Amino acid sequence: MLNKKLFSTSVLLNTLVILSMLASQSTIAKPKRPILPLEQLKQFSEVYSRIKQDYVEEVDDKKLITDAISGMLSGLDPHSAFLDEEAFTELRVGTSGEFGGLGIEVGMENGFIKVISPIDDTPAKKAGIKAGDLIIRLNDISVKGKTLNDAVKIMRGKPGEPIDLLIVREGKDAPFKITIIRAIIKVKSVKSRMLEDGYGYVRISSFQSKTPTGVREAINALKEQSNGKLKGLILDLRNNPGGVLSGAVGVSDTFLREGRIVYTEGRIPDAVMRYDAAPDDYLDDAPLVVLVNQGSASASEIVAGALQDHKRALIVGKKTFGKGSVQTVLPLDEKTAVKLTTARYFTPLGRSIQAEGIHPDVVIEDLKIKKTEKSKDQVAPLSEADLSGHLANPNDDKEAIKPKTSSDKNKNDSEKSNKAGDKKGTKKPSTKALAEEDYPLYEALNMLKGMALIQAMNKKAPVKPDANLGTEKK
Repeated sequence: MLNKKLFSTSVLLNTLVILSMLASQSTIAKPKRPILPLEQLKQFSEVYSRIKQDYVEEVDDKKLITDAISGMLSGLDPHSAFLDEEAFTELRVGTSGEFGGLGIEVGMENGFIKVISPIDDTPAKKAGIKAGDLIIRLNDISVKGKTLNDAVKIMRGKPGEPIDLLIVREGKDAPFKITIIRAIIKVKSVKSRMLEDGYGYVRISSFQSKTPTGVREAINALKEQSNGKLKGLILDLRNNPGGVLSGAVGVSDTFLREGRIVYTEGRIPDAVMRYDAAPDDYLDDAPLVVLVNQGSASASEIVAGALQDHKRALIVGKKTFGKGSVQTVLPLDEKTAVKLTTARYFTPLGRSIQAEGIHPDVVIEDLKIKKTEKSKDQVAPLSEADLSGHLANPNDDKEAIKPKTSSDKNKNDSEKSNKAGDKKGTKKPSTKALAEEDYPLYEALNMLKGMALIQAMNKKAPVKPDANLGTEKK
């Protein structure tokens, strides 16, 4: 009996020492030392001793303490976590833009793993994993009751090894299995191409420290293909799970000349930050459309929110994920750390993204459309020109004064673009099947062209009628 009491006292003292060390970490930023709940710690000590003495199998002390810390943090919110040596190493490797695994950003929901977003050009994306999918089993292991770190450890593995994911998806009657072959994940955060003459497209799959530089280089390359100036740009942030804050701030600053980009608020002074734009706009005020969906999270929402509040871009697509919290990694020693939620993001107008997301200006559903095949018996609709005895157009003999139509201008621009492309050895982009391949992008392009047309019309002086037109000939 005496040994048991000594053991419990020893465990309690050790626990108090550990929690005091953790408390001392917070006193660096917070002058007032928190009062330790001795009654609850005594209860914790009692449970600890019962497990050590009465559990059916002997349990390692390190595992018990680690599990206790993990449970304490995971109970706060889905993004706070204890990072053991393996998880801490993976975090540092993952932020470099190259790591091993499946290529999905995940979180926890009701005890299951929820896919925030698959990463472009990864095994998960190619296998058909979608944002919003719930993973309920990994191989033959149920994820129910496991921590997010435990699940990530199972998903990580040697490149070339397969893993079976049992998926629950909205709209599907029953769970289904997807097999994915693990690979080294190399994240190329920025891709770009021309959609039509003068209209560029930039896709950001995740935010890294070098992403702003990549976006600016992509815009410069697109400008070069468009005779030095773009009519408009589409920024695609769909299924972008976020990344480093500096990447989001830098990308937002690429399109803003002034004003607040984002600010954060928390309990400690270090959690309060403000980020403002520098006086430049790499697009030279050309129209901008930002594509988002339910897989756009965190840093993606910062960009979309900043551009929306400043009325710099039209936000198009579906409501975003709603992750508006800041996680800070606090090292405990050289091998372990705590990832703790320390602040909330706010858009320039003070909107909190947390659990609310960014609502697009124009909602577009993920539709699939197919081109209707023309029937052999289908007759073309009649026009005035088909009617017998129709009046002739009076301008037929006045070619010199016929105004140029937008189609004529597009034809001329296309010819110039083709010549420039021939010199550079590049192909003219094709958008023939864009509506079938990516309907939201197709609609975004149509909106962008409309915005560019309105902007061009506002810059032009009104057309003055020719004094010779409409006068009677003598």
